Order: sequence, then structure tokens, then C-alpha cells
Amino acid sequence: MSSTRSKIFIACTLASSLAISACSNSNNDEKKQNTLTASAPATGEASNLSERNTQQRLINTLQQHFKKANINAKVLDIKVTEVPNLYWVNLEGMSSVYATADGKYIIQGDVLRLGDSKIHNVSENLQSAANKKLLADLKTEDLLVYKAQGKTQHIVYVFTDASCPYCHKLHEHMSEINAKGIEVRYIAWPRGEQFMPAMESVWCSADRQAAFNQAIAGAPLPPATCKNPVRAQYQLGLNMGVNGTPAIYNEEGVYLGGYLSPDELVQRLNN
Repeated sequence: MSSTRSKIFIACTLASSLAISACSNSNNDEKKQNTLTASAPATGEASNLSERNTQQRLINTLQQHFKKANINAKVLDIKVTEVPNLYWVNLEGMSSVYATADGKYIIQGDVLRLGDSKIHNVSENLQSAANKKLLADLKTEDLLVYKAQGKTQHIVYVFTDASCPYCHKLHEHMSEINAKGIEVRYIAWPRGEQFMPAMESVWCSADRQAAFNQAIAGAPLPPATCKNPVRAQYQLGLNMGVNGTPAIYNEEGVYLGGYLSPDELVQRLNN
């Protein structure tokens, strides 16, 4: 998948340029250097000027490191996490990462807290807040929408690909999902460049639903002949951390899962 190759390339580039280690801590001798240290505990929200200044210095440090390593990534936002001296970094053009307070190390992937009956994803609330804004900016005319039957109880956003077997399986239950009061908004997310033309053809069709039904059944479609948002939607998925389809989100930007049966989907939404 192109997203996987992209992540591997970024990880390898950063590893060679910034000496990344997924479980690294700064050595004592590194304190001799002009590094950044969080001046307030990581409590989940920057609440004073000192902390905001620390975050701004961290942004500047990360941007300098990215530029030096020829990495085209822009820091959009930084927030403290519950882990001391570990920050959540929202990036433009790639999935969010974690960064140490000195800006020397970044971590790709999830940081999980143990100790409770359920494993807690440290960045879940931070990521979902960013996702919510991105999803809210989407125009419904750029999506493939299946409206709820009767009163709309929930709206979900689903990154989908016509070539994906589990997307096909989910789509087979569309009538049942809609009957449960759930509106489904499909976002195009071709899993590779070879699948891009089919999704562009769907989005360029006068009747997108009919075209998607045809494409997901494996039938060929005429080549795309319009300006379409498919590549932009693919990039949106990368920004949100999508790495496979289907990927289902609620309106709050919370990731609900991949393939879910109608009953499982209702349960996740109600929880």
C-alpha cells in the first residue's frame, strides 16, 4: 500500500537523520546541549505562558530538524499528553506523531496506558478532536452519501475503496445500516495508485451510488472525465492516520473500527 511505503520511507529517513528510537530516552550527557525541557507537568492541556513558550520552541526545533533532513512536513499543532515530557504533534501531510520535549526524538504509532481494565490510547482524544475538524470541513457534495431511513440518529464517515473485500461486505449491509437511522458518508480512499482510476470514475459519475455499486461488484467503469476530490480525500485519510479500508469514524472524529456488522456499528455509536 502506498501509505505503508510512505510511513516506512519517513521512518527510515528520520531514523538516519534524527536518530529515532521508538523507546528512547535522552541520555544524561545530552543535557549538556541546548535542549528543551517542559517547564510544566504534562497534564493534557497547556494552561500557562511558560508551557506555551515551550511548545513554540518545540515547534521551531522540529521544523528545523525536518528541514535539515529534507522532510516536507509542517507542524500544525502541538499538545501535551499525560506522559511527562511527551507531546502529541499534528502534522500536515502525514499522520500525527509523538515528540520528546527536547525535539530530538519522534515516535510513530500509538502510546498506550496500562493499569486499568481497558487499554487507553494516550492520543485518542487529541486525534479525534483534530479529526472532527477535518471531517466537518468536508462538503457533502464531495462525498458518496447514503441517507438514514426515517429520523437520522447517527452519521458516520467511512473511508472506502471499491476494490476492498471488507468494504464490499460492509456495503452489502447498507440498507440495514440506513434502516437503523445511520447515515453513511463514504470518503474515497484508494488503497494504491492502481485503484485510483476506478474511484475517480465513481466520483465523476452522474449517479455515484449506481457507479459505486457497479465498481464494488467488479465491473469496469468509463474513465474519469471531471475534476474530482479523490486524491484530496486520500490525503485526508493519511493525515488522519488511515492505513486500510474500511475505516469508520463518527462525527466526533473517533475511530470506531474497520468492518463492523450493523449491530456492532450501532453498539459502538451508542457507547
